[in-house]
Amino acid sequence: MSACVPTRADEPRREEHSHEPHSPPPARRPRLAGADVSASIAVFLIALPLSLGIALATGAPLQAGLVAAAVGGLVAGRLGGAPLQVSGPAAGLTVVTAELIHQYGWRTTCAITVLAGLAQLGLGLLRVARTALAVSPAIVHGMLAGIGVTIAVAQLHIVLGGVPHSSVLDNLRELPAQLSRVHPAALAVSVLTLALLLLWPRLPGRAGKLLRKVPTPLVAVAVATTTASFMGLSLPKVDLPSWSSHALATLPDGPVLGLVAAVLTITLVCSVQSLLGAVAVDKLVAGRPEQSAQVGRSDLDRELLGQGAANVVSGALGGLPIAGVAVRSSANVHAGAVSRNSTMLHGVLVVVAALLMVPILELIPLASLAALVMAVGIQMVSLHHIRTVTRHREVLVYAVTTLAVVFFGVLEGVALGIAMAVGVALHRLTRTRITHDETEGVHHVHVRGQLTFLAVPRLSRTLHLVPQGADVVVELDGSFMDHAAYESLQDWQNTHTVHGGTVELVGRRSGVRIGEPTGPAGLQALTGTATEESADCRCHPWTPWRNHQCEIPEAALLRDGQPGDAQATGADDAGGGSAPSDADGALRTGGTDSTGGHGGTGEPDKVGEPGPTGGVTDALARPDAPEDNTAEANEDTGTSTATGTGAGPGAGTGAATGAGADPGAGTGAGPGAGTAAATGTGAATDTGTGIGAATDTSRPSARQLARGISAFQRNTAPLVRGELARLAREGQQPSQLFLTCADSRLVTSMITSSGPGDLFVVRNVGNLVPLPGRESGDDSVAAAIEYAVDVLEVRSITVCGHSGCGAMQALLASEPGAAQTPLRRWLRHGEPSLERMSDEDRPWARLAGRAPADAVEQLCLTNVVQQLEHLRAHESVARALRAGELELHGMYFHVGEAQAYLLTEGHEDRVFDHVGVADLSA
Repeated sequence: MSACVPTRADEPRREEHSHEPHSPPPARRPRLAGADVSASIAVFLIALPLSLGIALATGAPLQAGLVAAAVGGLVAGRLGGAPLQVSGPAAGLTVVTAELIHQYGWRTTCAITVLAGLAQLGLGLLRVARTALAVSPAIVHGMLAGIGVTIAVAQLHIVLGGVPHSSVLDNLRELPAQLSRVHPAALAVSVLTLALLLLWPRLPGRAGKLLRKVPTPLVAVAVATTTASFMGLSLPKVDLPSWSSHALATLPDGPVLGLVAAVLTITLVCSVQSLLGAVAVDKLVAGRPEQSAQVGRSDLDRELLGQGAANVVSGALGGLPIAGVAVRSSANVHAGAVSRNSTMLHGVLVVVAALLMVPILELIPLASLAALVMAVGIQMVSLHHIRTVTRHREVLVYAVTTLAVVFFGVLEGVALGIAMAVGVALHRLTRTRITHDETEGVHHVHVRGQLTFLAVPRLSRTLHLVPQGADVVVELDGSFMDHAAYESLQDWQNTHTVHGGTVELVGRRSGVRIGEPTGPAGLQALTGTATEESADCRCHPWTPWRNHQCEIPEAALLRDGQPGDAQATGADDAGGGSAPSDADGALRTGGTDSTGGHGGTGEPDKVGEPGPTGGVTDALARPDAPEDNTAEANEDTGTSTATGTGAGPGAGTGAATGAGADPGAGTGAGPGAGTAAATGTGAATDTGTGIGAATDTSRPSARQLARGISAFQRNTAPLVRGELARLAREGQQPSQLFLTCADSRLVTSMITSSGPGDLFVVRNVGNLVPLPGRESGDDSVAAAIEYAVDVLEVRSITVCGHSGCGAMQALLASEPGAAQTPLRRWLRHGEPSLERMSDEDRPWARLAGRAPADAVEQLCLTNVVQQLEHLRAHESVARALRAGELELHGMYFHVGEAQAYLLTEGHEDRVFDHVGVADLSA
């Protein structure tokens, strides 16, 4: 493997792509790719039976479904802003359309569709598409679930051989009578259709894999139709009258307010469903690199214009309302479509079928179509959506929206859902919990939630429970305090201190502080200031972290009679400053944020001596280009040689792995796992650590480990015990797998603001993902991936690289024919990254706003992209991606800048974009 990597900084033929996200993709010469042809056929085979089934469910002429499918493919496909989204008659519009047809008749419904399309055109011209995305997902999912229940109950009557009624309540009331007069032939055809819908995607073996390529809806309807024809069953079937008698739109006839409400309902449902569908398609495309390199991100305003134009045309031609359809869009992406040509060609195929395949279509039993639509309705009640809204405490909004849609209608249901969402938000804003307790003579007032004027009376009552002259700590756990609450606290604090008491006001950010601490020696300020009687570490869970620069105070060392055993690392007596917030790596503990890493604010003036490398190559233990203000840390020995000021991770401290390298990971010692506070041997056990006599503290590393454990047990364990107890009872349920490097400077919980149970972390040298079959007996990474995806059911996987990666430096410096040590055998999994960077036909991964600093940084970025491709080769990951149950993310962390970058989804240039404070609040 050559260390020579071509430099491309001055290559004139590499062009910068500067189009904005969500802008139209660059213009290309029109051509019909083979992938688009095959994808269009797959989508057509799904769209044909579904369009007929949805028309049947609405009570519209069956030809209206074919008209809408053709117009959705040709008009929305050509003019829309989401190239791979397929539009047509959607199940989400079934209930709305059925109500309109029942109330106004078919031709007036077509006119309402035209008016809704004009409204969408107006909204698109006003460029308000992104405003529609502000609707709570719980409301959207609840709306779809309510529509799904309505569809399923109505179609159940047709499945049983009857006729559905106009409302859910009527259908439920008439269901017992319908069950008493079941039509055996209709039920048999419906059961056969449902059985094929359920079993076809699960066919086993190699033959099953080939058969599964045929769309399931087509197989179900075709087999049911063939069976009914051969058996001569007498069943109602599709009836497509002559196109010459096809009903077109007419002038709307009805009360003005009712028509306006109908237009608004169609506009809302079509727009929200289409825009959310476009965003979902972007995510699907981003997970498939072969497509994302050719397809740009969706332009949502243009998509709204395209949907509006399609509805105008569909309504004018006597078709159903049109929206983006998830099932067909997903099939289009998975079939490999690379342009909007596939969507348009599917529309052409629908036109051909509507004109030339009428005799075949009229053989389809209505019971089979009803079973197909009923299955779609059941699938709209998604268990995944229910789990998601429950996890985000929005299940009440979801339930209210669902029930309201079922019993009152779509527009009323969405309105009630919005009202409930607003109510829940106000409840959360005004819900404040204030408690008071006394511990060892110190009164603690805990405020949980936002402190507004509404909570001032309760706060005042609680504060007046504190006796005069007492020592008080007021803990604020909230992100907002208004002026009234601030003045109330300040007035009470002034009065309390006048009577001889002491007050500490602390919270997520210890800068929120009124008055100076004047408490007794036993009260240590949670803002970082410790009293002289602090016998051990000057670190507390709520203090700012600076590489855990704490040590046994000089007074404690003198009491132990070992003044020469420790080398001070420069922790000042004053440790004030801002405690970490959620965005700074706070450890979430059931409403209380705390960090496992703590320390003073002083700079180190002495450092430990470097130890032996323990077999690790120089490229890994001492990078050639270390980050500014960091140290060259040896992960085996826990010692380091400082090269900067001590402000960054690893500066002047030990980096012993396994001793609390992550906040809350076992010792509470914080990132870097403490300092090499003593270099001599035979030192007595520190009297202030509370370590048992059986602990061997004669070695510096043992004292460092034991002090970290003691600090965790004393300071951090009380804060996290409740959350860890819950996790012990319920088991781990992480939301994502985080695969990153073993570098001690990379603290996963800090840079992602995660706590216990949030991340399933896999660390190895170089954040590598071996390809299946290339592990050579080491299946640890593959096993972790399979366990995370199949057992823990994580929703995302992140591959995180970092600057100054020693593994990438070793990869660049390696020479062919070198001795195959365990490290070099492992690094061979990174060789595809080196080859990718050397390939002139592939665009380089880069950071937004600047070129990579050097070849090492370029390889670090390229390696993240390459390992994401390796991930997709694992069967469990590929299966979850196909099902839309998993997302992959690339991340790069610049250690010296403390700056994270995320790989831009769908960008053909592989740009890692800057993540800043503004992004977190968006």
